[in-house]
Amino acid sequence: MSIGENIKYINGLKAQAAEKSGRSGDDILLVAVTKLHDVDEINEAIRCGITDIGENKVQEIMDKYDHVDPVRWHLIGHLQTNKVKYIIDKVSMIHSVDSLKLAQEINKRAIQHDLTMDILIQVNSAMEESKFGITTEETGQMIQDILETCPNVRIRGLMCIAPFEDDPEDARVYFEEVKKLYDEYGKIDHERLDFKYLSMGMSNDFQVAIEAGSNLIRVGTSIFGARDYSK
Repeated sequence: MSIGENIKYINGLKAQAAEKSGRSGDDILLVAVTKLHDVDEINEAIRCGITDIGENKVQEIMDKYDHVDPVRWHLIGHLQTNKVKYIIDKVSMIHSVDSLKLAQEINKRAIQHDLTMDILIQVNSAMEESKFGITTEETGQMIQDILETCPNVRIRGLMCIAPFEDDPEDARVYFEEVKKLYDEYGKIDHERLDFKYLSMGMSNDFQVAIEAGSNLIRVGTSIFGARDYSK
């Protein structure tokens, strides 16, 4: 199928999953993950209705930024502190904040550009050694520390990457755990804590993630096809 047909199909599945959790498909933001996909493919997706794209690597944002049609950019991969300066004025949100040190660097660069950066805190609910993110137990302290020390950072919610499972249902428990945190800490009354996004679910498990409460899914392969890692 074409990119446009794939997007239409995903939106249909998104709507079905949202209905199961008492919501509409319009309540779920689809972020197209463009890692290793070229500018022509990305622009085709935008023409087919994609409003938000997610990149894993800073270098790919730098390479593509001036050649992609108007769109909201998200940094969804692990971000090193020494690379924050390159994308601070280019992305609308950073999904993968997994340390106070990183949050403080984002704050420093945001001050320099006179902006407030939206972030998500990455929670590793499965405690996989191969993935970044804080533990569920560390989430409350991380939120408190960022609010106390990062005046130019606004916490918009949480993000997680569940373990890859042959049966996506097996990932549900990890999504549900992060949803509980989202509901708990989203009640905090603070001007720079405005929970709007629960970023959970990728091509293989986004339907389960939505059913568990996700309202932002990050989908790449199901839109663009398999990536060519030989590039």
